[in-house]
Amino acid sequence: MPQATEFAPGLVLRGVTAPLKLADYKLIAFDMDSTLINIECVDEIADAVGRKAEVAAITEAAMQGVIADYKESLRQRVALLQGVTTEDLDRVFTERLQFNPGAKELIDAAKAAGLKTLLVSGGFTYFSDRVKKHLGIDFARSNVLEVENGVLTGRMVDQPWGDICDGAEKRRTLLEMASLMGIDPSETIAVGDGANDLPMMGEAGISVAFHAKPTVRAQAKVAINQGGLDRLLEVVR
Repeated sequence: MPQATEFAPGLVLRGVTAPLKLADYKLIAFDMDSTLINIECVDEIADAVGRKAEVAAITEAAMQGVIADYKESLRQRVALLQGVTTEDLDRVFTERLQFNPGAKELIDAAKAAGLKTLLVSGGFTYFSDRVKKHLGIDFARSNVLEVENGVLTGRMVDQPWGDICDGAEKRRTLLEMASLMGIDPSETIAVGDGANDLPMMGEAGISVAFHAKPTVRAQAKVAINQGGLDRLLEVVR
């Protein structure tokens, strides 16, 4: 593992030399929860039914990599959301969800440099579709919560690629997008914060850990430990 060096306060590089050129890359992929936005959506939804502490504990263990089976951990958490209403989901979006600093600036800069943008999340389409629209992201893949009569059933809906977007699916989506674009994975950038982002980060030309768990920071080529997402533009211009 290459030695980590502090490039600037709160900005650590490992195995890359700045500055790099943003236009040399063709695709940038982002995790959503705690990366593009400030919350873990599943934890905040659980708060609506008084189960936040229980769900948040599972989320934290999954993000730290303590729970190896991300799919099973997500099924457990979603089962605890049974009875949440779509009105509750709306309140989470309007009252609790905020975009992390620098998200719009980084995405706008990437698009201006000719990159395609991808959101790939273990979260839910209810939020990712809105985040995608707000930030002007080109493509998104995440999980669909099953809703019956305006109430969550505690299950997720199967999609053509499977039922749960976990670390393996994030990696596959990044590689699939690169293949469809006719580019090499080394021409991609992947940004995340949790253990389930490591598979896609490991394929990308530049892996970026944003205010991430220690295991993720230790493996990323760029770690943003202070400030906003747009600090990546100090490294990749």
